[in-house]
Amino acid sequence: MADSFGNLWEYNFCRVIVVDVSDDYRLMQPPMPSDYYPVLKEVWLPRFRLSKKLSNESLVNGYLYDWHETPDFECGSWYVGVVEEALSKNTSTVAAPSAA
Repeated sequence: MADSFGNLWEYNFCRVIVVDVSDDYRLMQPPMPSDYYPVLKEVWLPRFRLSKKLSNESLVNGYLYDWHETPDFECGSWYVGVVEEALSKNTSTVAAPSAA
């Protein structure tokens, strides 16, 4: 029976791509499209209430959750932006905005 429907686990899990957005804060630049950031990790997580659980998940050690982007369609990948934890502790590493 399971063979006739393909991989049933794909309906319960989704691919999550964790990207490093630390340079946005370091360089004080506007966000880029999600697929332009360096990928830190790819994981499969349970789909059920994922958007509520992502901010509490520690997906990569030394990084803090910043934002997530849901896929345009049901079987797409989720993107999660994370920031280096050191940036939140040491504000001197963040560049000051230049005067225009």
